Amino acid sequence: MEQEADSAYKLLLSCPHGFSSSQVSVVFDESYDRVPHPDTNLENSISEIWDSRVQNNKSLFNGQKFRYGGHIMQGEGGSSIESHVCLHLGLTDYRTFVGTNLNPLWEKFLVPSEDDVIQCQHTASPLGNGAVVETSDKKILLLQRSNNVGEFPGHFVFPGGHPEPQDAGITSHPCGSTDSDFINQKVSQEMFDSITREVVEEIGVPAESLCNPLFIGISRRRLNVRPAAFFFIKCSLQSNEIQQLYSTAQDGYESTQLFAVSMIELENMASKMPGCHQGGFALYKLMVEAMNNIP
Repeated sequence: MEQEADSAYKLLLSCPHGFSSSQVSVVFDESYDRVPHPDTNLENSISEIWDSRVQNNKSLFNGQKFRYGGHIMQGEGGSSIESHVCLHLGLTDYRTFVGTNLNPLWEKFLVPSEDDVIQCQHTASPLGNGAVVETSDKKILLLQRSNNVGEFPGHFVFPGGHPEPQDAGITSHPCGSTDSDFINQKVSQEMFDSITREVVEEIGVPAESLCNPLFIGISRRRLNVRPAAFFFIKCSLQSNEIQQLYSTAQDGYESTQLFAVSMIELENMASKMPGCHQGGFALYKLMVEAMNNIP
């Protein structure tokens, strides 16, 4: 799964046969939280950058996010139902993301290591998500981001956002006798619930038109070392029906246009996608290739 050093992304995990929710588990633990950087000045720049951002934009909100801290794969991601992946997640927030991953000095937070988890141990690395949505007439849905968004305005993206700790009932790490298995199950379910929610809110399609998401892997863009989990979702509606629904999408302000494109058209648009979404497209192509190889 190693990419060329000059590519815009790195694939951290590929599940080309698509994993259902029963094949994905989570260990949510503070051992997967960010490790503060030993350079005090660099660490202090996190609050300085955030305070400056807030001064310029009073509407900024410091919401909590799940932090990607690695994974363990069992079964090599093959088509066997015994294949399984366990995601290691900690807790971080938007303020720390702005102050580490989006810091102009973000590369100084990295540790020289081939191990991705070690390399990014000082960054917030909130786990985003994205969905490759296939319509009933075999088109893939892409959004063009609004010029008002903080990251990559005007770029093409798959619908997505973040799994939200708040929606899983989490405000902090559990302590004492709290049932960790129950919490891990809630976080794992949020991984799948959140991507359906994002598609409904950003595209405007009803949830009942969407099949259960299949997890296809994790991509990390090289710029700002930003990780995102990607899913494949089939929609029972045709692309022209979806275009009509998009005009009333709840989160339509985040994008300016919806595109329903073929694989060839998507290939031509990929260079205008953020690196993590280019990686999402690479994960989708690996899935298509694996499906074509099934006898």
